[in-house]
Amino acid sequence: MTSYVCPRCRIHSPADALTWCCPKCRGPWDLEFASAPVSLPSLASRRNSLWRYEEALPPMPYAREVTLGEGRTPLVPLLEGEAGSVSAKLDFLMPTLSFKDRGAVMLAAHALRLARNGGLDRVVADSSGNAGTAVAAYGARAGLDCLVYVPEGTSPKKLEQIRAHGARVVEVPGDREATARAARAAADEPGTFYASHVHNPYFLHGTKTYVYELWEELGGRLPDTIVVPVGNGTLLLGAALALDELHRHGLTDDRPALVAVQAEAVSPLAAAFHAGADELGAPAAVRPTLAEGIAIPAPPRAHQILRAVRATGGTFLTVTEDQIRTAQRDLARRGLFVESTGVACWAAVRAAPPRPGLTVVPLCGAGAKTGLAP
Repeated sequence: MTSYVCPRCRIHSPADALTWCCPKCRGPWDLEFASAPVSLPSLASRRNSLWRYEEALPPMPYAREVTLGEGRTPLVPLLEGEAGSVSAKLDFLMPTLSFKDRGAVMLAAHALRLARNGGLDRVVADSSGNAGTAVAAYGARAGLDCLVYVPEGTSPKKLEQIRAHGARVVEVPGDREATARAARAAADEPGTFYASHVHNPYFLHGTKTYVYELWEELGGRLPDTIVVPVGNGTLLLGAALALDELHRHGLTDDRPALVAVQAEAVSPLAAAFHAGADELGAPAAVRPTLAEGIAIPAPPRAHQILRAVRATGGTFLTVTEDQIRTAQRDLARRGLFVESTGVACWAAVRAAPPRPGLTVVPLCGAGAKTGLAP
């Protein structure tokens, strides 16, 4: 039995319901279902997508109709040193050119099931670009009517990509939070499925396949450090889910540190972490940043993000705009053209003291989406 559960209030709701948040605290849902161990030897004969880890994923009867072959992205070395090494996982090589495909395919498969059961008329999403693009693409694959809310000033290339998939775009004046509020108002309308990469936990169970792939690629072990960019924390929380599952099922004894990276211009989680807080403090002024995809001043899952980083002995790092520019050009000279948000982790690793063992950074979005940072 699969059901939503509020991590704060412990209120449950059927996963078939269109209720997108806890009715008591309005917070995001977690997901309860019975996962099972993934057999490493069996993976060699399985299809080349994230559905190869189906034992660990929520039941998805329409998965094969929606998949675009997402997942299984390459892991390539970036830096070899005496103290440790750094490799990059090329998640910008997904069908829509960003890691958000991992979660969007889960949302689309779930929404398709709801639509075929009746009562779902449209899908609504909000995004600074990449999540909206992924939802639009997988929504098109599933034959769903999609409406994507984006902040005014979103990259024209990302808007073009969303529209190319047939989704309708609503540009919202103001910042990313104003966009989320507008989408949530639309999500409250009858017959609407809110394909939120923040509030809907199906998305997190898609992003956790990032770590399952590292585990498979490394022959049943994990890196010593996993570095992830954090705005709303969907990749980090997915990684934390996978680490817990792999350990609980006895598939690895490794306990990698989760290192979270934010832009210095918008770093509420880093500030809370280093202050020893469990929640965010008063909202700080939002400054412009090249890392638009992680410029989130008030992430709804802040408590869970802070707890996950601390549980692994990890930390938060921040990067400046100049460091982002330099990192993007450095990666391009290495043959990897990555958007400015997606280079934040490489910028942080370059600036920080080397960590022992293997460190893995994700390159989350293609440079073609935004171009070189000015």
